[in-house]
Amino acid sequence: MTAWLGRVLAWLTLLMVLLTGAVVLLRYVFGIGATAMQELVLYAHALVFMGAAAWALQRDAHVRVDIFFRRMSAKRQALVDLTGGLFFLLPVCLFLAWNCWDYVAASWVRSERSADAGGLPWVYLQKSIILLLVATLLLQAVAQIIKTLCVLTGALPSHLPSRHGEHL
Repeated sequence: MTAWLGRVLAWLTLLMVLLTGAVVLLRYVFGIGATAMQELVLYAHALVFMGAAAWALQRDAHVRVDIFFRRMSAKRQALVDLTGGLFFLLPVCLFLAWNCWDYVAASWVRSERSADAGGLPWVYLQKSIILLLVATLLLQAVAQIIKTLCVLTGALPSHLPSRHGEHL
């Protein structure tokens, strides 16, 4: 599910480029403002980065300072990632869930709309992307923790994706 969602959301980058080009064309060639299109680019941007964060984690494409990590054995790498998942990733996800729930719920209750004239009427949907981030990262964190435990018990040789022949 994580890989599928990530691949689908990755296509939004093409939509962002096309919409941005259209906004520029409308504004500077035809003198027409396109607030809704500009906001749609922002919605797509939020979806790409927050919706595909779990995919980056799954593919081991997240930011990591791996000066030492790269040289570690598979079991030590699994232990580092297990520790990070248990003591950093899960708590951060739970913290985000706890702190953004009321923020998103209040937006839904008000049916929050754009403050800009001609803007999109779905600000509450954009804010809900935060919950998508939390849900997908929590699920992927649990999957990562299970994989690292499998490496530590010897059931898997490694929890990291293969760099050879990896399909994007």
